[in-house]
Amino acid sequence: MTLSRDRESPLSLALYRLFKWSVVSPMFHGYFRGHIHGVENVPRRGPLLVVANHASDFDPPIVSVCMNRPVSYMAKEELFRVPVLGPAIRLYGAYPVKRGSADRSAIRSALQQLDQGWAVGIFLQGTRTPDGRIPAPKLGAALIAAKAQVPLLPVSLWGSHRIFAKGNVPRAVPLTVRIGTLLNPPPSTARADLETTTQQCVEAIHRLHDQGR
Repeated sequence: MTLSRDRESPLSLALYRLFKWSVVSPMFHGYFRGHIHGVENVPRRGPLLVVANHASDFDPPIVSVCMNRPVSYMAKEELFRVPVLGPAIRLYGAYPVKRGSADRSAIRSALQQLDQGWAVGIFLQGTRTPDGRIPAPKLGAALIAAKAQVPLLPVSLWGSHRIFAKGNVPRAVPLTVRIGTLLNPPPSTARADLETTTQQCVEAIHRLHDQGR
């Protein structure tokens, strides 16, 4: 029997802090003039499911830096075979997902990360949307929360949909991240319970998003 941890490994934390203060934080606060609201709502320890809207490839590192703790995201399995890159992204919290079995593989890997004390990040839409809204949320986050019985933390990214609005060069648009309050996991994996919790997450994120800058 294995015991779950309540914190990421010390090496992962060290790598997160290095990347945060040398790259992501200067970019977010300087180039994008970023604002963060609600960071006091983030549990510093223990497994956590961070659910957010998604409009830009910049969203994963931005969410992670605003949490003040590493946030683990899925990545293609092939990346983990690349020398140096593979071990580095694993330490930073990425977990591999196989092609052709993304749903099953992602759920299994996310549960393993939660068991190791990570905060796991999931974008409710699954893909980027043009305006940062969530018109068609997936049930995967609620299912993982139900299986692991961990809380969900809604997060809104405002402005990131404009980063690449006029080409491939990231524009210096203002960004705002708002962090909501914890939501309870679904009481079961029944579809009705998953749909109810998913809708609660969407409504919470949209309320935060509607506050704007």
